[in-house]
Amino acid sequence: MPRWVASEAEAGLRLDVAFARLAHVARAQAARWIGDGRVRVDGKQARASQRVAAGAVLTADPPEPTPLGVEPEAIPLVVLHEDADLIVIDKPAGLVVHPAPGHPRETLVNALLHHCGDLAGIGGVLRPGIVHRLDRGTSGVLVVAKRDAAHASLAAQFKDHSIERIYRALVRGVPGADAGRCDAAIGRHPTDRKRMSVHARAGRAALTEWRVERRYPRSQVSLLEVRPGTGRTHQIRVHLAASGLPIVGDTVYGRGAEQLGLARPALHAAVLGFTHPSSGARLRFEAPLPPDFRAALELAERREGAA
Repeated sequence: MPRWVASEAEAGLRLDVAFARLAHVARAQAARWIGDGRVRVDGKQARASQRVAAGAVLTADPPEPTPLGVEPEAIPLVVLHEDADLIVIDKPAGLVVHPAPGHPRETLVNALLHHCGDLAGIGGVLRPGIVHRLDRGTSGVLVVAKRDAAHASLAAQFKDHSIERIYRALVRGVPGADAGRCDAAIGRHPTDRKRMSVHARAGRAALTEWRVERRYPRSQVSLLEVRPGTGRTHQIRVHLAASGLPIVGDTVYGRGAEQLGLARPALHAAVLGFTHPSSGARLRFEAPLPPDFRAALELAERREGAA
């Protein structure tokens, strides 16, 4: 049975907070284990709100992994890095991250179960190892946890915004400014529950900053470097559209459908940087623009060079 001794750093903390810190699990998971009677303090069951004293001995009886109900599938993956704690992949556009209504199979989770083996219980039954998402149509770098401690560490980094994230987006419009930002709150669209909006009744704070990399006046599009300061659903797509710069190929938030040969939103997660959960080393991964995105840029370049 796993065992930890509370130090002065944990003294006075609530049990769920102290246990989450010592066991390197999410606080919600710690609270569930405590509520199920799986965590003891000095051999006795305790409440999540109980304060911990220095020197207290915490023990846990972890539950058996929950059967996933998601089948492994031999879907090819482009692996940028892999170790005992995590795996970093270059996700192609069109691949759904986890099973959901309408997409029960052929997702990244199915591919990971085939590639990595058992991920049961890490982060959830239908989303094992998943710390963050990329929309189906978005390509680029994505990290997945292979252990509970790694999942908790990465989730904490996303929560405190210490993750480095850089996207590239091809947008409709040629802004006069070289850079800009949008800090409008984002929530569910007032009438269309499948969409997000800056006009929601109860939006959550969000921040997106962008910088122009290249303007293509003949095509009336621009290539932007985008840095999201938060991680709301569809955030970049919503904020750019609200700024008058909808992403090319985005039929949900943009003006019109396919453009420059693209059949999906021209959004790519180019860079992901984070602190490794075990070694503490700062890691940084880059994914090159995929062929369809490059082809759209080449078409825009040719138009600029036309007489």
